[in-house]
Amino acid sequence: MNSLTPSPPHPGRPVYIVDGARTPFLKARGKPGPFTPVDLAVQAGRPLLLRQPIPKDAYNRVILGCVNVIASEMNPARLAALRLGMGEQMPAFTVQINCGSGMQSIETAYRYIREGNDDLILAGGTEALSHAPLMLTPKATTWLAELGLARSVPAKLKQLLRFSPAYLKPILSLRLGLTDPIVGMNMGQTAELVAQIYNISREAADAYAVESHLRLARAQEEGSLDDEITPLVDSRGRAYEADDGVRPNSNVEHLAKLKPVFEPPWGKVTAGNSSQITDGASWVILASKAAVEKYGLTPKAVIRDSEWSGIDPSIMGLAPAVSVGRLMARHQYGFDDLDLVELNEAFAAQVLGCLAAWDDETFCREALGLEAPLGVLEHTRLNIHGGAIALGHPVGTSGNRIVLHLANALAQQQLKRGIATQCIGGGQAGAMLIEAV
Repeated sequence: MNSLTPSPPHPGRPVYIVDGARTPFLKARGKPGPFTPVDLAVQAGRPLLLRQPIPKDAYNRVILGCVNVIASEMNPARLAALRLGMGEQMPAFTVQINCGSGMQSIETAYRYIREGNDDLILAGGTEALSHAPLMLTPKATTWLAELGLARSVPAKLKQLLRFSPAYLKPILSLRLGLTDPIVGMNMGQTAELVAQIYNISREAADAYAVESHLRLARAQEEGSLDDEITPLVDSRGRAYEADDGVRPNSNVEHLAKLKPVFEPPWGKVTAGNSSQITDGASWVILASKAAVEKYGLTPKAVIRDSEWSGIDPSIMGLAPAVSVGRLMARHQYGFDDLDLVELNEAFAAQVLGCLAAWDDETFCREALGLEAPLGVLEHTRLNIHGGAIALGHPVGTSGNRIVLHLANALAQQQLKRGIATQCIGGGQAGAMLIEAV
């Protein structure tokens, strides 16, 4: 890991988070869910736009994060913008940086507005992991190609006789997508490595996972997410009103019975202390001061700064420790200066690894160029309403959701400042510093 001297904050125009909405996150259950990525984006965006005093064609552009784009929805940002009635002249493009795609859409919009190029942007993220396609094996693909190239009936019959039943077994594209081709490790294995580096126990990972479920269940019961979530309605008229992966009765005794998924038999990462495979979408509206004044808007928060970083892909889960550390160093903040932190819960071991890294003198010196550790981030300030372990991780959406939720949580708690961050497959991370208005 290479240290980087933090640059001073950018002096451009302020960028406001005006409003936002997301769908409930729906757990994938072994078959395609009722909504495609664009379906999710449209259902999240329609009520959000309707409640604004902003003409739909007043936005400068639409930016949408999406990782697993399905073949019938190329450039989902453009399709969503058109279906939302934003006009044929509305520029719209899709961004992809793995798990950070939903935050990248905000980052790109933030820079457009900060530099004075735009005044209003709809930025979001969407993902339907249940629609990740099945793929033919290379041998099956070659067999089909040669069958198609056969010109005579005897040649076709000869090729048909070469068929193998193994060709009927597809490859799970999602499994390939969650494996890093540079280091040859899947995301769970990188979390196992982080757990080994910081000696994170299975018990600690399970305890963290339980707390995530209990916090989300409590937030649902108290209505803390009501202003954030827009219900979904499928083609049969069925309504989906809440994140459905939460287990209110989760306990460490139950999680202890689960077997390690990635490094059996002694691994620390299980299905119970990992994020869930999920479908969902999220949007935020970003505006300049001029747009806020023109339309009489009441912003939720202002984006103060952002930071993106990269580390060894084999320990990708520690990348948020770098992005957050650089943001804090640039602003000369300690953890006492942050009221809340949203750290996407890819894996419990990965979250606990970041907490350990911030309090590790060696990590802070070598990765951040600091003379002393950043210190301890109290759990009472971290993911106060639960996270992806309980509600799921639709990869193109999560970065957007955590920024939106941080803005809402700061307002609800009457607090001032927070950072949203997530690790990104491939050894990267993004972080955003926001303040309540």
